[in-house]
Amino acid sequence: MASGLTLVFGVLEIINIAQGILVILGAYLSFWLEQRFHIDLFLGLFITIPAMFALGVFIDWAFIRRIRWDRVTLSILVTFALAVVIEGALTFVFTGNLVTLQAPYIQQSVYVPFINFYMPLIYIYAFILSVVLLAALYLLVYRTSFGRCLRASMQNRTAASLIGINVPQVQAITFGLGTALAAAGGMVYGATNAFNPASSYDLISRLLVIIVLGGMGSLWGALAGSLVMIVISDVVVLVFDPVWSSTVFFVFLVILLVFRPQGLFGRLEGRKQ
Repeated sequence: MASGLTLVFGVLEIINIAQGILVILGAYLSFWLEQRFHIDLFLGLFITIPAMFALGVFIDWAFIRRIRWDRVTLSILVTFALAVVIEGALTFVFTGNLVTLQAPYIQQSVYVPFINFYMPLIYIYAFILSVVLLAALYLLVYRTSFGRCLRASMQNRTAASLIGINVPQVQAITFGLGTALAAAGGMVYGATNAFNPASSYDLISRLLVIIVLGGMGSLWGALAGSLVMIVISDVVVLVFDPVWSSTVFFVFLVILLVFRPQGLFGRLEGRKQ
């Protein structure tokens, strides 16, 4: 989820406030496929990922591409408006009741003897899915001609256009990729948490914290920020109290912004790191 958000920021220079509700939309699509057609959650990704990719391309064409100036500020307003519309549509169709995704492996676990711990299967499968998707994203960004065009667009959009790169097409595909990753993240989120359309607000706040921690536009930073968030949240839950989990994490974010505002892997403009 965070890698899709930071990828979009790196190429389009917009802050996609709608990423949280797109994750919830992906969760509801998996829920609908499972309830209506009894399609396994992971098999359903072969439907939801392409569908969400197409939705992302459409959103870029219909809304994001129309932003001509002050992209960061206006993108917040535009994507927030999109989030409100999508949330309203989901509430109308699915109501505001909490739901969870259902599958046999969600309730099953395996015993890990050397740490004397039962690991839920869904977390193991989710980890494998994350590794596969991040590896595929890495190969796409760093081992393909499209990836070279994408990285050129991230570094300098004007220069990329001057050397013949179709920047609007790269932007559309990038936004589609970010939305497609939200589909996969939504399935995992729905399998491990109860959710409703309003769950997007907590999600987007956490995702924004992650990409700020890792550095805006840094894929490796998104991974590192996610790991930091997980470790801090879980340690606080075990040692102190669950209600302090989010609070301590945001305090850590404030401290980081004071001493390293560019994040863990980000760079300050006009300064070599």
